[in-house]
Amino acid sequence: MTGNNLYDLVIIGSGPAGISAAIYAGRATLRTLIIDAGDSGGQITITSEVVNYPGILSVSGEELGKTFRQQAKNFGAEFLSAEVKTLDLDGDIKKVVTDKGDIEALSVIVATGARPRKLGFPGEKEYQGRGIGYCATCDGEFFTGKDIFVIGAGFAAAEEAIFLTRYAKKVYVIAREPAFTCSQSIAEEVLHHPKIEVHFESEILSASGDSVLRSAEFINNKTGEKWSYQVENPKDTFGIFVFIGYEPMSELLKGKVELDRYGYVPTNDKLETSAAGVYAAGDLRPKQLRQLVTAVSDGAVAATNAEIYCREKKQSLGITIEKSEPQSEENTSASESFFSADIVEGLKPVFDRLTDKVTLVQIDGGDSAISAEQKSFVQDIAKLTDKIDIKLLQAGENVELEKQVHADIFPLITLLKSDGTPVGITYHAVPGGHEFNSFILALYNTGSAGQPMEDSMKEKILSIANPVHVQVGVTLSCTMCPDVVQALQQIAAKNSNVVMNIVDVSKFADFKDEYNIMSVPAVVINQSDVVFGKKDMSELTSILLQHTR
Repeated sequence: MTGNNLYDLVIIGSGPAGISAAIYAGRATLRTLIIDAGDSGGQITITSEVVNYPGILSVSGEELGKTFRQQAKNFGAEFLSAEVKTLDLDGDIKKVVTDKGDIEALSVIVATGARPRKLGFPGEKEYQGRGIGYCATCDGEFFTGKDIFVIGAGFAAAEEAIFLTRYAKKVYVIAREPAFTCSQSIAEEVLHHPKIEVHFESEILSASGDSVLRSAEFINNKTGEKWSYQVENPKDTFGIFVFIGYEPMSELLKGKVELDRYGYVPTNDKLETSAAGVYAAGDLRPKQLRQLVTAVSDGAVAATNAEIYCREKKQSLGITIEKSEPQSEENTSASESFFSADIVEGLKPVFDRLTDKVTLVQIDGGDSAISAEQKSFVQDIAKLTDKIDIKLLQAGENVELEKQVHADIFPLITLLKSDGTPVGITYHAVPGGHEFNSFILALYNTGSAGQPMEDSMKEKILSIANPVHVQVGVTLSCTMCPDVVQALQQIAAKNSNVVMNIVDVSKFADFKDEYNIMSVPAVVINQSDVVFGKKDMSELTSILLQHTR
């Protein structure tokens, strides 16, 4: 018996733990699939600089994430960008149900990581995106020349405090603990930094303001003294970044394997969970140290034991599984400017599935540098397939089209269907960074039947009966933005009443200032209400329905 459609190992999550597992599984000749809803790399991709990984003096988190991915591909790992809906972990053959179909495997490694934890102080929820953030790499630039408060005493708080000094006028660290809980070297760097002031045994009590943050109240728990911060200029603002640890993203495993009272996944020393053939790796596990090096170690240990499990299982079941050939960069042609050989190779199966022509219209105007990049981008991508045409226009040359796509920001790229009508998806950006995949999915959803969608979700989207204009403020370094952008793109592709515009707020400051955007993703609805933070398709559809009734 041969399992041609069966994997030895499915890895859920492509952070350092998941990628390390893929590398070791690939070396062990296991047929391996990595599933992730976003870009590879996990939390490491939003780390400005990695200096504590053996053998590497200094590298950006984003660059290290790209290298990790290519290493895994070189060892034959396959990648699938999809959302995992549920897991069936009983029996010899495990089933992973995704929005792109069901996948079967002998073993599963879950490496979904953790998300930033929130404090819950008064004003935290109200001012999220209006001054309160959780990702210095994503949102730090919004506070250039302003004061920034960092809440926390661990490694992340110390590291991000140092990173934020490149933007801030001054950084204040507020820590409940009497000392930093991270390594002495980085603690000393924070304590001696000329732009950082540290307040130990202190905490934030509240944050307040109007449209944005204007003030905050703190307390010294040792002395009982309360003190306030107030912006000097009533039109100014400041930032608060919360780094107090993470909570495990273990929702998929609830009711499937044993979890502890905090939601972490207990494992034995082989990283086995309570379910046979199912392993957990990385920040999902209860552990003393959550760092890149421990995540990578977890992945290696889990994959090594999964290989033993798979070997025994194939013998008992009498099956063989053929491993895919390594996905290397050799012998592939690439566009010189935008697309590496690796990217070109990955785009081929997507473009092969296009059934209709898609036209990319680039409308010049505004910033000439951005416009030039957009032109090169659409020209280069059109060279990769005969299913994509391009049209270059000047602002004002096609007023009707501009009206249809709500083109009040230039330059832009907008997508047209094969009949020449606009899809309702427009980029006021050069679709690189984390938004590249979003753009490719927009092409796919325009030129084919598109991504699969449950009938109930489709009906909900089609129930948006009145026109609604959605603008999404993003940055290309934001790891949460693609989920929101991709969900809204599917909504716009299904319902012509929804017109959406993706705006790179780092390039279009007027848009950012108009809506007081200090965190991304920021969803502006009908040029009035703003919703911040990561939302799934169902949540976004509900929000749009509320605004069209």
